[in-house]
Amino acid sequence: MLALVATGAQAQPEDDTLFAADGYRVAHYRAPVPRPPDGVGRIAPVAVALMRPDIDAILIDVLPAEGGHREADGRWRLARERPSIPGAHWFPEAGRGDLSPAIDRWFQEGLVRLTGGARDRMIITFCLADCWMGWNAARRLRALGYTNIWWLAEGTDGWRDLGRPLINARPEEG
Repeated sequence: MLALVATGAQAQPEDDTLFAADGYRVAHYRAPVPRPPDGVGRIAPVAVALMRPDIDAILIDVLPAEGGHREADGRWRLARERPSIPGAHWFPEAGRGDLSPAIDRWFQEGLVRLTGGARDRMIITFCLADCWMGWNAARRLRALGYTNIWWLAEGTDGWRDLGRPLINARPEEG
């Protein structure tokens, strides 16, 4: 079944299989994202560039580890590097619409550790431009009760377009 979704001046057909019943995007993650999830703000790359990571905001990168996987003991085996925003915390796979219990637990525990349990800490989620994974992560954090969530829609692409450096990230421990 096709539904119509308004995206700007015209409506476009949207396949119902793109979203799970709970509202998370579960397929075709690389596509334009029209707006942030409910209760989440959108932040521009230039605003993020003025911040101090872990002081002003916690930056959360959720791009998957392309060709990599997480071992049973929690360590990641990576097939390629992930250039990310300096100071960001990388949680590969945490932006998927349907998380495995192990990834979900690791993500939640990592956020509690990074925020010190403060649900009002400013958190910025991202992946790449035109990617639903940062959107999913922001939505998930809001559903977990975090109240100061921002989505960097342009992700590392927008950061790079500003002429800002990217560094190779390592997945968060845990």
